[in-house]
Amino acid sequence: MKKILRIALISASAVLLAGCGRLKDSNLANNATTTSTSNNKKSYQTTSTSKNGYTVLLKNGQYVTSPTSGMTATDNDNSVDEDALERGLVKISKNKFSTGNYVFEEGQQISAATMTDWLKRKSKSNPDGLNPVNNGKKAADKRNPVMLEQVLEQDYLTGSGSNYKLSGISLGLAMNSVDYYQKTTDGPEYSTTISREKQEAYGKEVAEKIISRLRKKKNMKNIPIVVGLFSKTSKDSLVGGSYFSYGISEGNSSKITTWKNISEKTQVLPTVNNASPINSDDASAFNSFKTAIQNYFPNVSGVIATTRYEDGKLSQENISITTQFYGYMQIQSFTRLVLAQAKKYLAKDVPIEIKIGSVNDTQAVIYKNSSDDNYNTHIYGGE
Repeated sequence: MKKILRIALISASAVLLAGCGRLKDSNLANNATTTSTSNNKKSYQTTSTSKNGYTVLLKNGQYVTSPTSGMTATDNDNSVDEDALERGLVKISKNKFSTGNYVFEEGQQISAATMTDWLKRKSKSNPDGLNPVNNGKKAADKRNPVMLEQVLEQDYLTGSGSNYKLSGISLGLAMNSVDYYQKTTDGPEYSTTISREKQEAYGKEVAEKIISRLRKKKNMKNIPIVVGLFSKTSKDSLVGGSYFSYGISEGNSSKITTWKNISEKTQVLPTVNNASPINSDDASAFNSFKTAIQNYFPNVSGVIATTRYEDGKLSQENISITTQFYGYMQIQSFTRLVLAQAKKYLAKDVPIEIKIGSVNDTQAVIYKNSSDDNYNTHIYGGE
């Protein structure tokens, strides 16, 4: 069992707050409320919210992390999956928990000890394990692979002032598309591929087991529980996985009667292994952008885009540009060029992030929001 710690608590908080609402000191002071107990004071604050985002509950002025954050069943994790898993679950949660009525908090209901048992294989010594029993077989198509890699919990609360209560919970079940294993200790690595059909069937089975267990807790008997099924990519993939289905268990129910399909796809541009682009116009626009900046600066060693599509439409594009120069004027001139070509060639109505950097560090970032045509630029070290 492995618990992946994020680079730093501040880094983890920054990533989430960027999606759920921005933290402003002035608003914190305005939102703070205090309730007294016999021994100490407990204060609650909420961050201000960005457009369409959740406010985030703070306790005693601090962002509260989940005790199960980063816990995975194996060591074969992919960091890009973690971001997609968290971001996607927030989006799914908005279908049930409106940003105007609910406040976000990282999962606090499932303990680290409980999660440890859940992510292990089921066995006589661990009857609560949610992964298949080890059948002892070594052949890729005969063994029982590890199906469930991670369970992400997000809590949604209602209230105001000093009174907040848990009013909903969302769970992201990360299902392995590939399970890696060794036949002998320190031996070569093998893998078992898991079809989407098997991921879905097993994920739905696990979902009802978890819901049934959570319903035994008094504060979760009557609240909605949202569950999203997420397909992880291979550990060397450049793009994160995606959600493919979600369902809602209403209060007092341990079942999800209706599952809704989610149409999400991710792709790297330029495509590899002669794969066809998801959208030829988007691929053509990226290639024109790539050619323009490479022709201007010969010291550009790589330009790669990771794209995300929802219902067949581009919803996010992140571009990484690797340079081989470090001069002050080179970086500034190149950043201006990239900005001009981005405005000329790239999509106008989706979030775009462009990172410019050497192998060792980031030199500049260019980014814009979904419906905002105005790019923001930051050059590290000043301009």
